[in-house]
Amino acid sequence: MKTNALMDEIISLPMEERARIAEALLQSLNPQDDAITAAWVSVANQRQKEVASGQVQTIPGEQVFERIRQRHAR
Repeated sequence: MKTNALMDEIISLPMEERARIAEALLQSLNPQDDAITAAWVSVANQRQKEVASGQVQTIPGEQVFERIRQRHAR
């Protein structure tokens, strides 16, 4: 099947199916590294424990974005 015909067929699919195809294509271009994924999960779990225990405090998203706007407005 030629690329253009394949693209036309994919575009005619429902959005959910196109999203699944897009995700599969992106994964094939950038394969997941299990070691990196495990490291990120470990960091996320540790940070969640720190927040839950009160060791660190969160900052509301609106406040974070306002700080970013102020820094870049200079």
